[in-house]
Amino acid sequence: MKRFFISTLACLMAVCASAQMMRAEELEKYAVEKYGDKWTEAAENLGTEVSLDKNNSLTYVQVIECGEQTKEQLYVALNYWFTATFNDADAVIQLNDKESGVIIGKGFISGIASHTGGMNSYVISIHPIIRVDIKDGKIRVTYTVQNYDVNKYVGGGIMGAIGGTQATKSVEMWAIEKCFPFQKKDEYKAKKSSSKALVMTHAYSNVIMDKIEEAAKNGLVGNENNDW
Repeated sequence: MKRFFISTLACLMAVCASAQMMRAEELEKYAVEKYGDKWTEAAENLGTEVSLDKNNSLTYVQVIECGEQTKEQLYVALNYWFTATFNDADAVIQLNDKESGVIIGKGFISGIASHTGGMNSYVISIHPIIRVDIKDGKIRVTYTVQNYDVNKYVGGGIMGAIGGTQATKSVEMWAIEKCFPFQKKDEYKAKKSSSKALVMTHAYSNVIMDKIEEAAKNGLVGNENNDW
């Protein structure tokens, strides 16, 4: 019985590890490997490749061919992945419609960029919306970030630190179209941080697409099939 419990626990841990999203530190390492650590230059280059949608959101769409798998088979595999991945207060499933073949989750990754100014400091996070539309033999993944979620620490900047000021926290939403590189003169006066936020957001879209493709084609742990 004890051996069965340990085996079951190990299996559950493997599932959670497989589904787990990247932390900001891991994502930054991935982003640096792909785009380098010169955030402003990387963001400027990305600005020539990506554009905002009609709602001024950053949106990526990818259609993934899934061979001969049926809509139902794909739904089961992806529902499994979404359930394991979006399972806390910050990352939740917003819609799960088996009949229509649509699953929508709201993710969260904290601290993708930060900025320390003279008076204030900022920590930037994102809540990407991930939608999967499912048909026989293929899926369409839509990844959208509507804005940057920013914790602003008033008095938490360089001058505040020198003067021993007690910082107070407020929450802001920075419109992506007002940030560099979509607006050359960054409205929030945080060009480097806006640049890093874009590169990290773009890198995370790659991670999400890869994870969903893997789950659709091979399942969450690689043994979800009818041959048992």
